[in-house]
Amino acid sequence: MGANLVNAQTSGSKENRLEILHADRLLGGGGFERLKDSVVLKHQNSLIYCDSAHFYGPENLAKLFGRVKIEDQEDPIVVTSRYAEYDGNTQLAKLRNTVVFKNAETTLYTDFLDYDRSNGEANYFNEGKVVDSTNVLTSEKGLYQTQLDKITFNENVILENPDYVMRSNVLFYYTETKIAETEGITNVESTEGNKLNAKRGSFYDTENKVFKFYDGDVETETSTVFGEILLYDELQQYYEAFENVSIYNKERNVEVFGDYGKYWEDIQYSKVYGNALVRKYFEMDTLFMVADTLISQDSEMPEERFLLAFPNMRMIKSELAGRSDSMAYKYADSTIYLFGDPILWNNKSQITADSVHILLANQDIDKALLRGNAFAVTKDTVSNYNQIKGRKMTGYFEEGDIRLLDVEGNGESLYFALENDSTLRGINKLLCGRIIMHFSEKQVSKISHTLKPEASFTPPHMIKDDQKALKGFSWREDERPTMKTINDWRTPKIREEDPFNFFNQPDVQLIYPDNDEIQKLLDNPS
Repeated sequence: MGANLVNAQTSGSKENRLEILHADRLLGGGGFERLKDSVVLKHQNSLIYCDSAHFYGPENLAKLFGRVKIEDQEDPIVVTSRYAEYDGNTQLAKLRNTVVFKNAETTLYTDFLDYDRSNGEANYFNEGKVVDSTNVLTSEKGLYQTQLDKITFNENVILENPDYVMRSNVLFYYTETKIAETEGITNVESTEGNKLNAKRGSFYDTENKVFKFYDGDVETETSTVFGEILLYDELQQYYEAFENVSIYNKERNVEVFGDYGKYWEDIQYSKVYGNALVRKYFEMDTLFMVADTLISQDSEMPEERFLLAFPNMRMIKSELAGRSDSMAYKYADSTIYLFGDPILWNNKSQITADSVHILLANQDIDKALLRGNAFAVTKDTVSNYNQIKGRKMTGYFEEGDIRLLDVEGNGESLYFALENDSTLRGINKLLCGRIIMHFSEKQVSKISHTLKPEASFTPPHMIKDDQKALKGFSWREDERPTMKTINDWRTPKIREEDPFNFFNQPDVQLIYPDNDEIQKLLDNPS
């Protein structure tokens, strides 16, 4: 037939039937009509354009060739391809080769797309790419549910933007909010090289740079943070973690564990609650410490770095063990401060005072300063308790073992003299302004004194029970922390749901640390 002879042809009822609006040429034969050049079809509220088409009137079907375009007149959806088949009965368009599906600001690119106009679902199954103003997403398979503003990506999913690359096998993307949710193992890497991982899926607000990971960890150049539920706000540089939390500072070799934790990356400040445990790694051994709450502050300035533990602190380092209500470790002077009924144990020795300061040198204990009601007890080979007390006491250590105790002010000592380390010869008691107790092979070897001592010796047959202890004596070995104490402190828990519902609380405030507890501990007088 001649050109421009077809301007309008219909096949059956216009309500659900494909309509021919225009073609320059119409050719019959072969069980279908051939439409050539500038073809325009219509189905319901969509216009269909192509270079040529095979029109099957009775079947309400068209095969479209060359520069295919389906344009929705009510929704902002336009889809183009090199070839397509459109079924007017099912409203299914099968588009092939260089397919571009555009919905407002979201564009999908693929070579194999089935678009169901009846429910607004576009399904690709042989690689596809989605691009919007924020992200580029690719996968082997995908389902775009336009009525839900949701795209489900499957197999080798990659989400890219200027800040991060996210990889997963299942990802749900919400085109209006630019939020991505994943299932299963998820890996994210920032342009700076930071790595974020999840084992049980994740949440990523790509515009506000907020993350949520299940069984997740974040690794930066200086730290690693883990939690069964891990929240990360990049703009605030803030982390929040729930259940089996761990925060590892790579530069300081310090790792903190607990049930609930917060970490402010910009100021390198962490706070961990609930059966908290800290491990400070030294070259030769490790300092273990547990408490209800642990606070760590790092800084380029040594005087600004510290570690706090309170209340109910327990610690172990080699042969040294300790407990107190609270503890502060200051990096600048390598000193551990213990407050609130502090006790130290070293081998068979026990030390108590109102406050205890432990000085470290070369990653080991060098000196212990005891202030106020200082009392030291050493158990000998036959279970006698050698005792020394005074206002102020200094303990000197060598290779982790106590070698000397220097008592100043109202010094008193009670020493069980032994022969051959087994036979009691008697009790030496000494009152003096200053007393020095020497140790050898982890036992008391000698007691010396100055400043007019008052000394007495009681032979074995004259010793009474009330002469075996100085006033204030208390052997508290049953309170001594052990590695079992440390291990029992942390009981792993698994929480399948997020009880805090963090992202469904629009008024969540990220509260920065309150320094009251810091000053309370660090400002204590020496």
